Amino acid sequence: MQPETLVRDHTIYACVMGSRAFGLATDGSDTDRRGVFLAPTPLFWRFDKPPTHVEGPGEERFSWELERFCELALRANPNILECLHSPLVEYADDTGHELLALRGAFLSRRVHETFTRYSRSQRRKLEADVRTHGAPRWKHAMHLLRLLISARDLLRTGALTVDVGEHRESLLAVKRGEVPWPEVASRMARLEREADAAADRSPLPAEPDRRRVEDFLIRARRASAQ
Repeated sequence: MQPETLVRDHTIYACVMGSRAFGLATDGSDTDRRGVFLAPTPLFWRFDKPPTHVEGPGEERFSWELERFCELALRANPNILECLHSPLVEYADDTGHELLALRGAFLSRRVHETFTRYSRSQRRKLEADVRTHGAPRWKHAMHLLRLLISARDLLRTGALTVDVGEHRESLLAVKRGEVPWPEVASRMARLEREADAAADRSPLPAEPDRRRVEDFLIRARRASAQ
C-alpha cells in the first residue's frame, strides 16, 4: 500500500496548524495541514511495516501513523500536543473523536522539560543569527515567544490553548522586526522564568496516562484487524 493511500483512505484526524491555527495568519500565510492515519492492522503482520509518518500528498501536509503519534504525544512533544488542540479541525471519524477525547491523558508536567528544552535550542539559534547577521529571523522569534506563552499558561492552568488571542498584535510586531532584539530576548527569559515557577505548582499530573492511551490503541488495532 502506497504511503499516499494510507493518508487518503485511512486518516482518522486532520487539522490545520501553523499561523492559521495560532491566530497569527496574514494575507500571505500558508495553510499547514497535519493528520493522523490508522494503518490497517494486517500491514503490521508483514516484514515491511507501514511508515510511521507520511509527507503529503500535496504541499504543506504531514501525517503520523496513530501509534507514532501517541508515542510522541506521551513524550510531551510540543508540535504533537498542539496538533491535538488545534481549533481548526477539518476531519475526525469515530476513532479520531476518541483520540480527541483523550487529549487530557497526554498532558503532564513533562511539558515543562520538553517545551523548555525545545525553546532553549531555538533561542540559541536566534542568538547565533544575531551574532552573525545582526538580527534574528523575526518570524522564528515570534513563534518562539508564542510557544513560551503557551507553555507557561499550560503549566499554570492545565489547559493547552493554541490560539494566541490577545497576544496577536504584539507577536506580529515582533515578526515585522518592530521590537528590538534585546527586548524580545528579555521577554523570552521572563516567560521561561514564569514557566519554571508555574511548574512547581502546576495542576498537571506528574506523568501522562499511558495505560489509558494504550488501551485506546489496542482497541483501534483490534477493530482494524476485524
